Amino acid sequence: MRNPTGSAAAAEGGGAARKSARERVLETATALFYREGIRAVGIDRVIAESGVAKMSLYRNFASKDELVVAFLEAADRRYWEWWDEAMARHAGDPAGQVVGLFASLARRVTSPSYRGCPFINTAAELPDRAHPARAVCLAHKRKLRQRLRDLARRLGAREPGRLADQLHLLIEGAYSSSQTLGADFPAAAIEGAAAALLREAGVAPPVTRG
Repeated sequence: MRNPTGSAAAAEGGGAARKSARERVLETATALFYREGIRAVGIDRVIAESGVAKMSLYRNFASKDELVVAFLEAADRRYWEWWDEAMARHAGDPAGQVVGLFASLARRVTSPSYRGCPFINTAAELPDRAHPARAVCLAHKRKLRQRLRDLARRLGAREPGRLADQLHLLIEGAYSSSQTLGADFPAAAIEGAAAALLREAGVAPPVTRG
């Protein structure tokens, strides 16, 4: 709830202060940047909705660029937590891990709150490759590609690098198409497409599914 006095300083001293100023700013910025876009959201909006004083924001984030980087770093951590949970459900079954990952991906991209991949969104909004946020986006995508390569090698695929690239493109396509097509996005086809790529790569079917 917004502070009835309209004073950010007063909000910092009340019940809202259970979270640190940094946590409140980052939580607010994350919701706004993801829902509305980075360029559409100014620092004053983040200050107003987080209920912190301007001085507190700049004490924790020297600039908007620094706040954007923190938003992406937090998104990166959450993504790999999601990934690790998907892998753990099929431990010891690499083919099951791939099919299970894509089943989880289908649920992820069709969630009502899903607004696309934050790293793709950011790269589209910030075309300057020298922007510090672009480095976070690139590092995330490189890590995704490497994890897929590691997984493809564990699968014993005939051409692990080729399979990893195909799975990567399938993931990226799902991120983008789900936002373009909305309710018409063929989510049910994702898991089958991943399984087809495994068969083409000479990989045995998974022991477990879903």
